[in-house]
Amino acid sequence: MKIAFVYDRVNKIGGAERVLVALHEIWPDAPLYTAVYNPETALWAKDFKIIPSFLQKFPFAKTHHELYPWLTPLAFETFDFTGFDIVISITSAEAKGIITKPGTLHICYCLTPTRYLWNGYQDYHVPMIVRSMMTKLRIWDQIASQRPDYYFAISETVKQRIWKYYRRKSEVIFPPVDTTKFVIRNPKSERYSSFSRPTSNFYLVVSRLVSYKQIDLAIEAFNKLDWPLKIVGVGREMNKLRAMAKPNIEFLGQLTDKELLGYYKKCQAVIFPQEEDFGLVPLEAQACGKPVIAYRGGGALETIIEGKTGIFFKEQTAESLLEALGEMGKTSLQDKGEKGFRPEDCRKQAEKFSQEIFKKKFKQKIEEEWKKYKTNISTS
Repeated sequence: MKIAFVYDRVNKIGGAERVLVALHEIWPDAPLYTAVYNPETALWAKDFKIIPSFLQKFPFAKTHHELYPWLTPLAFETFDFTGFDIVISITSAEAKGIITKPGTLHICYCLTPTRYLWNGYQDYHVPMIVRSMMTKLRIWDQIASQRPDYYFAISETVKQRIWKYYRRKSEVIFPPVDTTKFVIRNPKSERYSSFSRPTSNFYLVVSRLVSYKQIDLAIEAFNKLDWPLKIVGVGREMNKLRAMAKPNIEFLGQLTDKELLGYYKKCQAVIFPQEEDFGLVPLEAQACGKPVIAYRGGGALETIIEGKTGIFFKEQTAESLLEALGEMGKTSLQDKGEKGFRPEDCRKQAEKFSQEIFKKKFKQKIEEEWKKYKTNISTS
């Protein structure tokens, strides 16, 4: 099988990019087509064969793709996939809009239907030029959503959205967490028997600092508690969040995976206040043996075992988060009746989403769909 990948833009690092790295390990010779490529901010892609679109030559396109909303769909439609058996689009935006010829199977691994057009419209600071074209962009997105031959979804949450907005069926394949990189420190000695006021331990937030991540409510809660909170990540909300935070809250900026691992291992628990399509942070935390305090919504419901590897709060408010922080101290282990969360339980849950499991299932499903596709072509 000759395979190609397509991704919206190669200019950052996040959960989707980790998926691409895992897919590259399965099919190392597959080229990666994308709207724009910024090698300075996408070091993970240095081993890929990157094929950017004509947008690569446009001013500021590598860093501000939102300046060209009317050209990005065209950029993907102009790619030529002649000679490929399978094209896999990994996308939360325009990459699914590629056009393939009969004989080429297009499988979309959907991160979510285009967020700023549909379910996340109210949460995004959409430029005025994009708002003025919203209806046309939604029409194109609907048309583009019918082009893949088959859909995979990253979670049940996304599966429901694909049906709601695109009326397409899909199958869930959870993204992978690197359980060889994110590891537990010492499962026999680590025990969180009390979640009262911490002394040396701290709580941790790992997130891009943008409005829909709801990091402000975590800051509000910890401002009231005066407990230590460390925040990993950067984003356009950085200055606003810094201004509202008291001295007990520390902003660490962007860290390497090695640096992040150290904070995961030492923290008391990870705070996850946003509603995500899937969310790798809770799994990275659990892989390190740490429980998660998460908003009851989105992908977190599929990765956290309530009362065993974490606890949920009902509303995206500081008050609701404060209640969950208090409740965590009352939660008992299901098997021993002791207060706390066992690191080994958290680790066991994360291992269900390992890279090896992901790669095995993804490869198997691609081969199955290719076999069915060839059969359908030969009999039609």
